[in-house]
Amino acid sequence: MEWMMALTIFIVSYSLLISEKYNRALIACLGGIAMLMAGVMTLENAFLQHIDWHTIVLLLSMMILVSITSQSGLFEFAAIYLAKVVKGGPVALLLVISTLTAVGSALLNNVTTVLLIVPIVMTLTQMLNITAIPYLIATILASNIGGTATLIGDPPNLMIGQAVEHLNFNDFLIHLGPVVVVIYAVVLLGICLLYKKKLTVDKAHRMRLMGINPRIYLERRSLLFKSVTVLTLTMTGFIMQPLLNIELTSIAMAGAILLMLLTSEEKGTEEVFQSIEWVTIFFFVGLFMLVGGLKETGLIDEIAKSIIYYTEGDVPTTALLILWASGILSGFVDNIPFVAAMIPVILEFQEYGMTNLDPLWWALALGACLGGNGTLIGASSNLIVAGLAMKARQPFSYVDFLKIGIPTALISFIISTVYLYFRYLTDFM
Repeated sequence: MEWMMALTIFIVSYSLLISEKYNRALIACLGGIAMLMAGVMTLENAFLQHIDWHTIVLLLSMMILVSITSQSGLFEFAAIYLAKVVKGGPVALLLVISTLTAVGSALLNNVTTVLLIVPIVMTLTQMLNITAIPYLIATILASNIGGTATLIGDPPNLMIGQAVEHLNFNDFLIHLGPVVVVIYAVVLLGICLLYKKKLTVDKAHRMRLMGINPRIYLERRSLLFKSVTVLTLTMTGFIMQPLLNIELTSIAMAGAILLMLLTSEEKGTEEVFQSIEWVTIFFFVGLFMLVGGLKETGLIDEIAKSIIYYTEGDVPTTALLILWASGILSGFVDNIPFVAAMIPVILEFQEYGMTNLDPLWWALALGACLGGNGTLIGASSNLIVAGLAMKARQPFSYVDFLKIGIPTALISFIISTVYLYFRYLTDFM
């Protein structure tokens, strides 16, 4: 009855996370330890199979890069420059920040993008004396939607691309890009309407902002040059990763270590490590262990196989069920293990005479990536933004995000359903 024990531990831990009465990192780690104590998995399996160290180290490396770069005044410069371009208009600013996030998430990855965008959001909202929450939530939603459009934007897409040889970067952009643009436009319109009353700026604060010269924040020229150079090299490495054939984590680690070495006189190593969001890091470790317990008992695998069993191999039914099931589940458990379980199951369809599996791959990609907007723990970028918001004393609760995340996810699924049906599934009818 290990599966029952694992499910109980997961539900209790998840309930405590939603209550937000205790530190989320402690609850997640406690749940992970409970999985070990209950014998659901061994410590060796947890560390070697279930904790995604690539994600942990990538996140840690990017935190180091952003922490050092933030001391150069670059984010303040960018924030004021953007605000002056749109003349301090809060709605226009929301559109600019959201679009930057979506494009950045598509070309880089959503984790890296939010780590770069959130400091700009915090600086701007502080100067304009307005709440950062609408901008932070818009950043989360835009990062997950934008990351859906490309092969490298979100981990599920990267996993699918690695498993299916004939799908390349351009395929993802051509097949997922159009629907992502439509979803992004609809969601952004909804965010603007929802927060319309809060998106107002006092004229005095706007005039004061317009009078600031952004260049005054670029006084530490040596640190600025080193930070921008290494950050640019790292971003270029991300974009060129398919050609370089080097892991994203390796590129990020190289950039972080190089920047620490170059700036050791301006910013000490101990100071850099103190600025890292360790609560977020340990939360991820605990969350991976919790989900690993479900995977260890075969629960996630059984869910994936059940989807195929109940559709009896009908492609349209299977594609739409994969879309909705992966989307809903990705809102409550990390989408990486679910996608890992679904890939071999979909590949088995070839043994039943199915020659065109592409509709199933696009359904899986859309569901797994867009489902991350459903809840605060649905995607890595969500948790990072929430952690940074808490540090900046602009927190928003799990329930607050849920009220926006669930409708956003449902709208995304409905649009994706229509798109999949008319572009791919009518030929199977």
